[in-house]
Amino acid sequence: MDGRRVLIIGAGSIGERHLRCFLATGRVRAAFVETNPGRRADVAGRYPRAVAHETLEDALEQPPGAAAIATPAPSHIPLATRLVELGVPVLIEKPLSVSLDGVHPLAALAIEKRVPVAVAYVMRARPALAEMRRAVASGRFGKPLQLVATAGQDFAYYRPAYRETYYADRFSGGGAVQDALTHLINAGEWLVGPVDRVVADAARLKIEGVDVEDTAHVLARQGDVLASYALNQHQAPNETTITVACERGAVRFELHAGRWLSCERTGAAWVDHGPGGPLDPDAPFTRQAEAFLDAVEEKDAPLCTLEEGARTLRANLAILESVETGRWVETSSVGARS
Repeated sequence: MDGRRVLIIGAGSIGERHLRCFLATGRVRAAFVETNPGRRADVAGRYPRAVAHETLEDALEQPPGAAAIATPAPSHIPLATRLVELGVPVLIEKPLSVSLDGVHPLAALAIEKRVPVAVAYVMRARPALAEMRRAVASGRFGKPLQLVATAGQDFAYYRPAYRETYYADRFSGGGAVQDALTHLINAGEWLVGPVDRVVADAARLKIEGVDVEDTAHVLARQGDVLASYALNQHQAPNETTITVACERGAVRFELHAGRWLSCERTGAAWVDHGPGGPLDPDAPFTRQAEAFLDAVEEKDAPLCTLEEGARTLRANLAILESVETGRWVETSSVGARS
């Protein structure tokens, strides 16, 4: 696998992380495309083993063995389509897009070309969440009945340049719903099934210098499961918790502690299933890169398939529509198939 060249398209914060984490697998050679000359020089200086390209045309003179797309969301589908036409497997950053335009043709093309396409919902690469999902799926706790997800982070502290990035504009994938809440929605769908309908409220309550929302509340139906999602991007503690109440107990994932818990008897204490310990922020991205390379080698399915990423995109769009209309929105009614 050391001969496979992986091309990272876009070397912003998340693109640089993909570059670093693909290199950390020890399985690939890496290259990246970055049109901003200053940024390109900075990243090239930090990763001398990676080949820097000014344009995608330069990088595609010799098509890579795989690619990761880390550009603003509106460009994801056109770029992925171009790469899949060349037979290049693609990992697409979340959200998949900001509309459904081109999603169905991309899916059809990927099937025709027999090319793996994955969406980078990295929570699926967290061992504690994967272990909890397996426990729920085993039937040990009975049927899931309710899911409650809560999250908060001081986004401006962690991303001080947010005003100059995609985040400042909903149409480039910005705002709390598409930037952060989408991770929770995708994880919730992974745990208990697709979102069928939503009603939502969102607003900008604290983050300065942008018009997009920084706080969102969502009620959802996911089959028979009643779900709620609450997220803000301004609280001091950086915490994410997902609780699933089932017929015979409950389970809880704590991202900030890197662990999952269960309780199977009324009045009993939570049982900690770990793994816990210090959190390496790059570790899940390296596992995601490993899983994508395994999919490219046909060893396993992608962690998040194009179909699953498109399903979460529908939920994103339904949430934003509900925020505007104040009504329940069916995910199946969102957008026109294109």
